[in-house]
Amino acid sequence: MEVSLAPDLAYKFMIVFARVGVLVMLLPGFGQNGIPTRVRLAFALLLTLLMVPLVEVPVLVSADWPFGALTVMLKEVLIGLFIGLTVRMVLMATSIAGSTISNQMGLGLAQSVDPTQGIQGALFANFLGVLALTLVFITDLHHLVIAAIHDSYILFAPGALPPASDMAMAAMMSMSEAFTIGVRMSAPFLVFGLIFYVGIGVLSRLMPQIQIFFIAMPASILLGFVLLALLLSTMMTVYHEYLTTLLTRFLAQ
Repeated sequence: MEVSLAPDLAYKFMIVFARVGVLVMLLPGFGQNGIPTRVRLAFALLLTLLMVPLVEVPVLVSADWPFGALTVMLKEVLIGLFIGLTVRMVLMATSIAGSTISNQMGLGLAQSVDPTQGIQGALFANFLGVLALTLVFITDLHHLVIAAIHDSYILFAPGALPPASDMAMAAMMSMSEAFTIGVRMSAPFLVFGLIFYVGIGVLSRLMPQIQIFFIAMPASILLGFVLLALLLSTMMTVYHEYLTTLLTRFLAQ
């Protein structure tokens, strides 16, 4: 390698790393808090080395240094934030579904630490979040994530920042879809809660002497677990299809 090639190669590496590094730190699975920062950084560097020969980066000229190069890097960071946060919103679907299920079963106040986020969350929200990440790697959907990172350089050329209005519209669409999928996943439990508590209310009016609370709570938890066991595979299938569709949007057709 000629010494004259070193500045151009270093420039191209840093431009690619600016986007890939942000994506790796934000994407589900790769960027979870449970993974050490050094491991995520090493994976980002390795992925950058693989992407550098495949990506076309604007040519560096003397007039572009240093402010032109820094501007391109800043744009790449913003594009990485946009894509990473958009995909990160996918996890909101499991949180919405899990929180809704917990509330309908009467376990809304039972919380534990979410290993994927490092924060307190409802039991079923944490369970569905871990199950969703496991499903991603079992079905090799992480390969689609890596392909989407590569194709993002075709959809969003380096140094060309998309219009802010389009980015805001895409973010709003992703949030609304995540909420919709979360409600769809928990829809059977919403119906169950409506029917169950209406029935309990009627029973309490017909037989006031019965201690409804001591009957309703165990019955709600038991029936909720039975319903969850019956519908868990269907719920995760709906989520997997939604995640696949979302990642496909970042592929160059």
